[in-house]
Amino acid sequence: MKPLGKIIDLTAPMFDGAPTMAMDPKMSLSWHCTLETLGYNLSRLTTSTHQGTHMDAARHFYNDGETVDAIPLERCVVPAVRVDLTHKKAGEEITPADLSAVEPYVDKGYAVLLHTGWDKRFPDVSYFSGFPYMSKELADWFVQKGIGLVGMDLPTPNPIDWKYVHIRLLGKGIIIVEGLTNLEALPVDKPFHFFSMPLKLQGRDGSPVRAIAILDGE
Repeated sequence: MKPLGKIIDLTAPMFDGAPTMAMDPKMSLSWHCTLETLGYNLSRLTTSTHQGTHMDAARHFYNDGETVDAIPLERCVVPAVRVDLTHKKAGEEITPADLSAVEPYVDKGYAVLLHTGWDKRFPDVSYFSGFPYMSKELADWFVQKGIGLVGMDLPTPNPIDWKYVHIRLLGKGIIIVEGLTNLEALPVDKPFHFFSMPLKLQGRDGSPVRAIAILDGE
């Protein structure tokens, strides 16, 4: 069978004690039973719905917002482009001007993945602070453009105006995928297909995802 294309894994590992945002529950992954105890291996997992590489649904900031299980999968499998923002310094904001090169794709409805390189700090605690961030102006720009999904290699879009940015994007049906990794493996000169598949958690605000990209024809 001919492959669809080269698959690039964009998902951070999940492991016992994996770091989280300060106020989030800590991840626990342990053996419930083993071959020696019950004759088979089975693990116990306790995690936040926003652990590692994950998706934010509107319910994250709206009590009546769309839940993660209600998001049509067609919105989770989309054409996308990468924006190289690795020149951005710690604590520097990302503005619409930084996306000028991909604006023609945005105007066609492509998703955008913001590549800052900050994921290389994970799992060090420094990953969760001091990162380049999405400005309020850029959030407004995404809404104006009618984008459907924005992903990033950051733990959250904005550490200061976090509520404004989340409410602005999620309130307009824009899916947010946070905690991506390995974005440097993606092209900057042509689009690709981006997959971010959430767990079917009924009535919930978000979910860890297995995020991948497929490079067509490779």
